[in-house]
Amino acid sequence: MIRGTLTRNIQRPQRSLLGGQPITIIKITNTQIRWASEKKKKFKTPPAVEKVLTFFFPREADTNLDGKVDGQEAVDFIQKTTEKRLMSSWEQRYGGDGYRFPDYIEKWGRKPFYSVGVVFLGGSVFCSFMTNTMCWGALLPTAFYWGVGLRDIAQTKSTIRRNFPFIGNVRYILESFRPEIRQYFIESDHEEQPFSRNNRSIVYKRAKGISDSQAFGTRKDVYAPNYMWLQHSIFKTSHCDPKDSRTIVGVGDITYSASLLNISGMSYGALSNAAVKALNFGAKKGNFYHNTGEGGVSDWHKSAGADIVWNIGTGYFGCRDMETGKFSEEKFMETINNTPQIKMIEIKLSQGAKPGHGGLLPAEKVTEEIARIRGVKMGENCNSPPLHSTFNGPYELAAFASRLRELSGRPVGIKLCVGNRSEVATLVKALIDNPVDFITVDGGEGGTGAAPFEFSNRVGTPLEMGIILMDDLLRGAGIRDRIKIIGSGKIASAFGIIKTLVYGADFCNAARSMMFAMGCIQALKCDTNKCPTGIATQDPALISGLNYLDKGERVYNFQKSTVEAACHLIGALGLEGPGRVDRRHIVIPNREIGAGGCQNFAEVHPMVEHGCLLNGTGPKELQHIWDNCEKVTGFMKN
Repeated sequence: MIRGTLTRNIQRPQRSLLGGQPITIIKITNTQIRWASEKKKKFKTPPAVEKVLTFFFPREADTNLDGKVDGQEAVDFIQKTTEKRLMSSWEQRYGGDGYRFPDYIEKWGRKPFYSVGVVFLGGSVFCSFMTNTMCWGALLPTAFYWGVGLRDIAQTKSTIRRNFPFIGNVRYILESFRPEIRQYFIESDHEEQPFSRNNRSIVYKRAKGISDSQAFGTRKDVYAPNYMWLQHSIFKTSHCDPKDSRTIVGVGDITYSASLLNISGMSYGALSNAAVKALNFGAKKGNFYHNTGEGGVSDWHKSAGADIVWNIGTGYFGCRDMETGKFSEEKFMETINNTPQIKMIEIKLSQGAKPGHGGLLPAEKVTEEIARIRGVKMGENCNSPPLHSTFNGPYELAAFASRLRELSGRPVGIKLCVGNRSEVATLVKALIDNPVDFITVDGGEGGTGAAPFEFSNRVGTPLEMGIILMDDLLRGAGIRDRIKIIGSGKIASAFGIIKTLVYGADFCNAARSMMFAMGCIQALKCDTNKCPTGIATQDPALISGLNYLDKGERVYNFQKSTVEAACHLIGALGLEGPGRVDRRHIVIPNREIGAGGCQNFAEVHPMVEHGCLLNGTGPKELQHIWDNCEKVTGFMKN
C-alpha cells in the first residue's frame, strides 16, 4: 500500500503599521510526500499498470523520455505538482506583488456585468409582477447598477473602469479616502506627513487654551540617531519674560521691535478672506506681525490693524506698473501712504516650497477684487516670473533694497531659500557696503498651497543648513550684528523655536502652524479649492463656516502659549533672553566617539569668528567659496 503524509508550516503575512508594502513571509519548512520507501527506490512497474499510468498522466511526467510513465515517475510528478499547487495557493492568498489583484476581480468584466445586470433586471420585473405594482426597491438599485456600469464602459479615460464596469469604481472610492484612513488610524504619533500628529495636537491644545501637559513620560525614542536635546543648566536658572524676548530690527530711526514668533507670508487668494481676517485679528491682539505673502496688501490684511510685513515678489503686486508689469515707485509710495500698518518690507527672491519657480494666476481667477489689490487687469493672466525684473544680481538687489528703505522709512529685508552657495556668498559680499535690515531664510521643507512635485520635494536647502550657512557668512563678513536672521520652516512648538535660534536665527515665522491654530486638519486639499475648514479656499459655502473672531482668538492663544513655553526653555538653559541662545545649547548623539558619546551643535558646526572671511582665516571650505564666489557667479562689484 502506498501512503503519503504532508507536513507544512506557513506563516501568514504581516502588514507594517508604518505604511509601505505588505511584509509577506511564506515558509514551507517541511513539505514531504513519503511513499513506500523513504529513499524512493526504483521499483519495477507491471506493464499493464504502466500503460494505465501513461494514458492518464501528461507527457511532463515522463522524465526519462522513453514514451512511458512508470510508477516512480508518477510518484515524482504527484509530489512536484502538490508542492507547486500548495505554494501557488498560499501566494495567491497572501503573496507578494505578483498576486496583488484579487481573483474575484480578475473574473469580472463586461460579459459578467451584462449577465448580472440581466439577472437584476429579471428579478426586478418578477418582483413587480408578483406584487402587481412597481417594485421600486428592486428597480432603483438595478437602474443605478446599469447607469454606472454603462457610463464606465462608454468613457475612455479609465481603463480599469472600462474593463471592470461598476465594480472598478471601488478602487477609486477606496483611494479617495485613503489619506484620511492613514491619518486617523495608521500613521504613528511621530510620523511627519508633513506634520506629525503630536505637532498638530500641541497646536490644537494651545490654540484652544487647554492643558498641553504630557503624562507618563516621553514617547520619543531618545536613543535614535537623530534625537536632539537641550543642554540645560544644573546650577543656574533664569527667568525669561516674553516681553523681553522681542528683537529690534534695523538701525537708527528706522527700526521695528519683532516678536519671537510671527505669521509667515500667506497671500489672500491662497487663503480665504475669513482666514486672513482671523490671522490679522490674532496678530493685533498678540502684538506680533502678519506677513502679507507676495499677493499684495489686501483689505483683509488691514482689517484688524495688526502690524504688517509687506512681501514684494517678482509680480510687484501693490507696487506694479499695470502696463509694463514692472516695479513702480509711484504705486509703491501710494501703498505705503495708504497703509500705515506696514512696519517692514520684505523683498522675496524665493520660497522654500518652490524655489526658483514662478507662478501664474489664470485670467478666470482674476476677480475684480484681486485685480484691484494686485494692480493687474481683469481678464488677463496674472504672471509671477521666477526672477525680478528691477535688478540683476546681488549688488543691484542691495541698491534696490536701500532705495526702498529710503522711500518708505521702514526696515527692508530679503526672503530666500538658500540655493547656490556661491551666489549666497556673493549676496553677503554685496551687503557689506549696503546692508539690508534682515534676511528671512525659508527652509526647503516650507509649504504652500500648490507647488510642482519635484520643486516641493527636491529643490531648496533645508532650514538647518540654510540658516547655518547664512549665519556663518554674515559672521565671517563682519555684518552679523547689523543684519537679523528670521527662520521659517515647519515651526510648531517651543522646541522648534529654540532649535531655529540654535541654528543662528534671531526670531521665527510660522505659516502652517498658524493654519492649524485656525482649525486646519491637514486634509491636503489646499490646491483643490475644497479645503473643508474654509481656510485655503475661495468657496463661499466653505468660508461661511469659519468664524474669524473665534479663530483669531485661537491664533492669539497659540502664539502666546508657544512663546511663553520657549521662554521657559530659555530660562532652563540659564539664559536671560533668546539673543543668548547659540549652537552650544543643543546636543546630538555621536556613536563614533564611543558608547554614550554626544556632542553639542557647536562642536559639529563650530561658530565662525567675526570678520574671518575678510582676512582669509575662515574655515577652509567656506573661505574657498567666499574667495571665488564672484568669479563663479559672474557678478562683480562695480
